[in-house]
Amino acid sequence: MSDRPTDDRPDPDHRRPAGVDDATVEALGSFSEALEAIEVARGHLYTFHRLSGTADLTLGKAVDQLREAGHTELADLVDRELVGRNVLQGRWTFQVVEEYDDGYYATFRRLEAEARERLVDGRRHLYEAEMKEDRRTRGVPGHEATPPDV
Repeated sequence: MSDRPTDDRPDPDHRRPAGVDDATVEALGSFSEALEAIEVARGHLYTFHRLSGTADLTLGKAVDQLREAGHTELADLVDRELVGRNVLQGRWTFQVVEEYDDGYYATFRRLEAEARERLVDGRRHLYEAEMKEDRRTRGVPGHEATPPDV
């Protein structure tokens, strides 16, 4: 037997607490949207980290191949000046990622969670949940408020 509520409403974690106004839900929706952009930026930073590491390892291979092809002077120059070089002053990409994660990213996530905790009992995605309620067609398959097991 399904536990689906007969009124086909969102689960309580996606319902606005009593007394919370539209402006607060909209502000938290914008905060959440900004956090989503930060998550994408963080993903790109990790992509940068991975690609930079791959490039350095592949460059090492190119240096070896230049040496094998008899271009020792050029291979030595590239090896000395570029292989293993910092991407930023004093930093390889893992250090950039760590600094971002421990500083800006951690602060952003902490403050977004604190805002939700203070204003809506920690509930997430209220703006989106309310948008779903406005846009879905009740009673039509594929438009249910929650999965069957909720």
